Amino acid sequence: MDVSALYEIYKAHPSVQTDSRKIQAGDLYFALKGDRFNGNDFALQALQNGAAYAIVDETGAAHNEQCILVEDVLSSMQQLALHHRRQLNIPFIAITGSNGKTTTKELVSQVLSARFKTYATVGNLNNHIGVPLTLLSIKEDAEMAIIEMGANHQKEIAFYCTIAEPNYGLINNVGKAHLEGFGSLEGIRKGKGELYDYIREIQGTIFINSDLDYLAEMAKGVVHQISYGTSNAHYIGKALSGDGLLKFALLSANMETTIQTQLVGDYNLPNALAAIAIGAHFGMDVDTIKAALEAYTPSNSRSQLLQKGSNTIIMDAYNANPSSMKLAVENMAALQTPKTKWLFLGAMKEMGENCRLEHQALTDLVKALGFEHVVLVGKEFETTAHNFRYFENAGLAKLWLEENPLSNASILIKGSRGSRMEEILPAL
Repeated sequence: MDVSALYEIYKAHPSVQTDSRKIQAGDLYFALKGDRFNGNDFALQALQNGAAYAIVDETGAAHNEQCILVEDVLSSMQQLALHHRRQLNIPFIAITGSNGKTTTKELVSQVLSARFKTYATVGNLNNHIGVPLTLLSIKEDAEMAIIEMGANHQKEIAFYCTIAEPNYGLINNVGKAHLEGFGSLEGIRKGKGELYDYIREIQGTIFINSDLDYLAEMAKGVVHQISYGTSNAHYIGKALSGDGLLKFALLSANMETTIQTQLVGDYNLPNALAAIAIGAHFGMDVDTIKAALEAYTPSNSRSQLLQKGSNTIIMDAYNANPSSMKLAVENMAALQTPKTKWLFLGAMKEMGENCRLEHQALTDLVKALGFEHVVLVGKEFETTAHNFRYFENAGLAKLWLEENPLSNASILIKGSRGSRMEEILPAL
């Protein structure tokens, strides 16, 4: 079946699902394959659960007229997403980067939604499956679309751009994330820079952090650039001292105001300024933008400030890499608090051959900053030289906490998702 014919079916049933257990009546079920599963095996179950059609790529799975046989399910879903995107004549904003891209996406969505019907990537569905699913979730009433793009190797962002065809782009930063796949920091810059390459080619517009010189170098040749940062930018912000939550002054012409966010750490300033730059570019006034940013509450272990008894907890354990770890630890060091500071740091994943070097650099940084109460979690710390408390996994750290409860403490919990640092929360 060609994409045009499949699109007619999609228009009649514009809700796509890839998990047969989550089917709602009238959904289209795409039978994707993975290393440990074959969606074709669940096509009948999906139909029994109420799917209107099941798109399959194995003849044995084409049981009846409700099964649509294609050459490759994933490719068909991606091509359907592209076809759908081309029916939508609205701004498509692609966001990528090493640290904070999901927070940036959430802030941009929060701001734009205050004025426009906005669709954005849900959670961090930002890969070869998540990007087309996001595109296919966009309805005809859309006025704005925000597509988050994650990557752990080169050519990934370039491919996503061929599906999403963004006319606006934002790389919030480039740091040491997914070193295992990219190989080096230069490899990461090249991979993330594929978004600029696409925008340059179509003569689109980028939003760029003026404080990061390497982004300016990467963006050479992009004609339309809108900048934000702490100086020399279209939209300028300055962090103000506060209680641990980001508060900043917006100093741009005709937009002077002070914004108190619910985000932990000054390192979130660029993320907030990106949302301001995008909102203002699309004609939003400063009061609307300010109200939207101040109303945003972080969730899902991203820059959350929690209070449990006498303990104040910075929960930032959805993801971690050397760059984001450094920012979080330095922010904790600068935090003014009468409480005893504790660090619970989970191992960083996907470091490849740099694993030991990067974990040693982190422990050296923690020591240099004078932290005394530190708990390291994960086998990646096993061979590093340090005098801190160490546990092989978060479960063991939780048991220790239960036997040694903390009180009147200011606590940072940070680690890669695979370190499962959220497991220690109940013991605090």
